[in-house]
Parts: sequence; C-alpha cells; structure tokens
Amino acid sequence: MSIGRMDLNLLKVFDAVYEDRNLVLAGRRLNLSQSAVSHALARLRELVGDDLFLRTGKGMAPTGRAMEMAPVLRDALRRVEATLGVERFVPEQSTRRFVIAANDHVTAVIVAPLSRDLQRAAPGVDLVIRPSTRLDLAEQIDLGRIDLAIGIFSQVPARMNARTLMTQGEAILMRKGHPAARRALSLRDIARYPLVTISVGGQEEGAVDGFILERGLARQSEMFDRHALQEALADMGQAPRLRITVPHSLAIPALLQESDMLSIVPMSLARALRRSADLLLRRPPYPSVTVPTRAVWHRRNDHDAAHIWLRDMAFDVARSVSDANERD
Repeated sequence: MSIGRMDLNLLKVFDAVYEDRNLVLAGRRLNLSQSAVSHALARLRELVGDDLFLRTGKGMAPTGRAMEMAPVLRDALRRVEATLGVERFVPEQSTRRFVIAANDHVTAVIVAPLSRDLQRAAPGVDLVIRPSTRLDLAEQIDLGRIDLAIGIFSQVPARMNARTLMTQGEAILMRKGHPAARRALSLRDIARYPLVTISVGGQEEGAVDGFILERGLARQSEMFDRHALQEALADMGQAPRLRITVPHSLAIPALLQESDMLSIVPMSLARALRRSADLLLRRPPYPSVTVPTRAVWHRRNDHDAAHIWLRDMAFDVARSVSDANERD
C-alpha cells in the first residue's frame, strides 16, 4: 500500500471509531453522517486488507490488526496536531473533555476540588472519571483513552511521564466513643482491635508486595503499609487481624460505626472521612512509610498545552490538600 493512495482523513475516522466503538458516536465526533463513516471504513479496509471492526451486540469490536494499529496511529495524529499547532488552548473558551483515572479516595480528595476549580477557570471543560483499579490501566493510557492517571505508582515505564502531586503518610480512624479513644493509641490497641483495610487487588490479580504490574506500570493495590504494620506487631509476638478488606473507601464509615474496629487509611482520606462521617483520627503508634501520589500520562502529551494546564491545576489542588495534611 502506497501512502500516496491514502486519504489521511481515513485515519481520523479509524481513531474515532476505535475510541467510541460506535459509528453514530464517531460520526458526531467528526461531524460526519453514519453512512460517511461506514464508507470511510470500507475504503480503509480495502487499503489495509483487514476488516478492522466487526459488528457485535455491544458495538464495533476491533480486530487484532486494529488493536495493533490504534496506539501507533493515535500517537502519530497527536504529534501532527502538536507540530502544526492545530488547536490553541484557551481555558475559559475550551469545551475539551479530559478523562482521569482515579480511585474513589483520589476522586474525593483531589478530583472533587479540581472540579470546583475547573468550573471557575474553564466552565466548558468536562471531566470523565474512570476507575484506576481496572486491570487495563496502562493499555488505556497507551491508547489515549485516559489523559491522566492519579494514584500511587512504584514503577512508571519510559513511554510515560509522571509528576508527584503530594506525599502523605497514614492515619487510623475509629468511631467516637471507641474504647481506645480515651488514651493515646498504642500497639496493643492495634493488636487487640480488628482492622478494616482497603485493597483493590490481591495475589489472584497479580499483586506482588502491594502493587500490580502491567505493561511496565506498577500501581498500588493495598491502601496501607502492610509490612510496617506486621513488623511493628511482630516485635510483640502478635499479628494484625485484618477482619474486613474492602475495595473502596465508601463503606468504611458504616463499618466503623457501632463497632470497635479500626481502619488504617491514607491521611488525606482520613481527614475527609473525619469531617464527613464524624470519626476520630489518630496517628499510627508505629513508623510507616510516606508515599507519593503521582499523576501519570503518556509522553506524547508532554507538550500539549491543554494537558499541561490540566496537570498544573491538579498539582495546585493536591498541594493544598498536602498542606492541610501537614497541619493535622
């Protein structure tokens, strides 16, 4: 196939159909009719010699060839747009949509205030939040379906970039009236009272030492420092009782109410739940690690003006959260 025979607009049609998995939605994105999108796909299929997409009950499913083509073509299209300066970014005039991957904790403590700031600075900008716990997170970043992933990552591949938004330690939550609330929290209290912890994946999902590795990106699976907890209690000849493990933070207040359980969570989450659920916050009676929360994106977006603006906004919000953590 000669590049001279190809209408490069066909590549934009391919990219839109791959993103939306629907001819009507892809047409709306490109201001084309469904028949025009179908015709463009037919031309591209003839040039490539592959079906590219198959109709299913859930939409247009990409073939193996299409899945190989998609990240390379998207990267090339973004580079062309950046080189030509196709779209100037003016926040107050923009109607751009950003997709952020985050767990419910990050959504509550960073994305929520970020949304408020965006409403003031760029009222036409929309945010879509995807769960960062999905197993194909790295692939979604590669394909350009996620602009920014926010979380705790121990390893970031060379094709991606990262920026530390904040660093934080842990805190322990308990209900008001808990027996341990009458005095300073001790290791004996940690050993005596069962725990509620957050884990978004275990060994069955491939987690190793609290992190899940996929395509070179290692994301945190456990929202607490298990090793520090175990080592602290081992000195007493005790082991922690992890009575309940949940995949998200929303259930923690209900689980702590009317029980003597304790919960070990990131400091920023502890602060948020203390305010909203009327819980008590205590520092752990043992040393635990301080970990960075980072924003991760694909390097093809390094010089995208809109993307830079979004990253700066997220950093400013996270810095305010971090400053509040330090005051606790």
